[in-house]
Amino acid sequence: MTIFIINPNSSQTVTDGIDAAVEPLRSQDGPAIACLSLPEGPPGIQSQRDVDGVIMPLLRKAAELEPEASAFVIACFSDPGLHALREQSARPVFGIAECGVLTAMTLGQRFGVLAILPTSIPRHLRYFGAMGVMQRLAGDLPIGLGVTELSDEDHTLSRMIAVGRTLKDDHGADVLLMGCAGMARFRAPLEEAVGVPVVEPTQAAAAMALGRARLARR
Repeated sequence: MTIFIINPNSSQTVTDGIDAAVEPLRSQDGPAIACLSLPEGPPGIQSQRDVDGVIMPLLRKAAELEPEASAFVIACFSDPGLHALREQSARPVFGIAECGVLTAMTLGQRFGVLAILPTSIPRHLRYFGAMGVMQRLAGDLPIGLGVTELSDEDHTLSRMIAVGRTLKDDHGADVLLMGCAGMARFRAPLEEAVGVPVVEPTQAAAAMALGRARLARR
């Protein structure tokens, strides 16, 4: 059986970064962890329209994978189709935003979110409001780069460090949460530069999925 991590955009670069980020969670005794892109998705999910547009292709892909799946992870910080897939699938389903927030709250009192663009923030706030965690949110600030622009590693990390320090120093965040799966490869250098715990949400969701899958064997 396999934990399927589905990146709902079509960027293989993002999927490769996710795959590398979850490598420490793989083990010889399984379950296997497979990371997939969604060819029907846009290069980056950056609007509510993008979020809504990938739900049906995501559900179709998950239905194809259902017989082999021990769990699903939706690797987009808007958690597109999370509740629909939970209705559809008999397997556990994890959204990286939900899991990232829950993990962040175990590591600090107030979490700060690094968004990609200013337009991402209203979506995040709607979600955090629905989760009932607004009192634990220190701030949600954009780095000002779209998903495809994250491939410029030096510029991206520089922006993330600057925004992370602002969230820590000016907003009182004692833990940071990356607001895009495309940021996965920057967790360790960001944590070292800013000096507070940093949660990479796909790692958080994959760890929860792994725990559920392994406990289901008992």
